[in-house]
This record gives sequence, structure tokens and C-alpha cells, in this order.
Amino acid sequence: MLLWALEGSLDSESSELIGERSEVVYVSAASIWEIEIKQAQGRLTVPADLLSLIERTGFDELAVTFEHAVEAARLPLLHRDPFDRMLVAQARAERLVLASADASVARYDVEVVTVGRAQPGPETLS
Repeated sequence: MLLWALEGSLDSESSELIGERSEVVYVSAASIWEIEIKQAQGRLTVPADLLSLIERTGFDELAVTFEHAVEAARLPLLHRDPFDRMLVAQARAERLVLASADASVARYDVEVVTVGRAQPGPETLS
């Protein structure tokens, strides 16, 4: 979702919904970690100044805390992706709404806004 928002390909309905729901939009450190891992594996291309780009968009940083780690570890195994589990844990711990394209995260006790991409294509941000 973050990359779609940065490249301007998040569908307009999702953008409006996120804007209506909150004045502050957080980006988890876990999302950046996942993006960087995928880039290192050659599965994703992002600009070298990704962090600067995120800062310029006005997103706020959400660090991973000890509380988040404990919450993620205690979640039932409804979803196996460790990054998505961390995002769920953070949303629960901080009482945030989670914006995700993965509808399966809604199986957890967390409020989710399902987002979409306006223009399907490879995950690339140049």
C-alpha cells in the first residue's frame, strides 16, 4: 500500500477513505524492512531516497516497540506473514486503523481498511 501511495497508483477511493479516516498516516518500520528485503532479493525496485520520499509525503514513522513485538508473537496464527502480523500487532497496540490490500488481515481483531491499486502492474517505484 505504501508504494502504491508513493507512486500515485493507490485508487482514488482508497486515498479518499484514508484521508477521511485520519489526519495522521503512519508508516511502520516493519514495512520499510520488508521493502528493503524484497529489493535486496531483486523482487522490488525502489529509489535510493525512499526514506526522504516518505518524509516528503507527510507520513509519520511508527517504530516497532517491545510491546508490538510481544503482541505480534501472541497473535493466533491466522496469517503467516511476519510483516503483516507486525502491522496487525501495531494497529492493535496503538488503536490504529490498518490500511492493507491483504483482506486476510481482517481475520484478526483489528479495524482494517482494504485498499486497492488503480493501475495494476509490477511493484516498482522509480
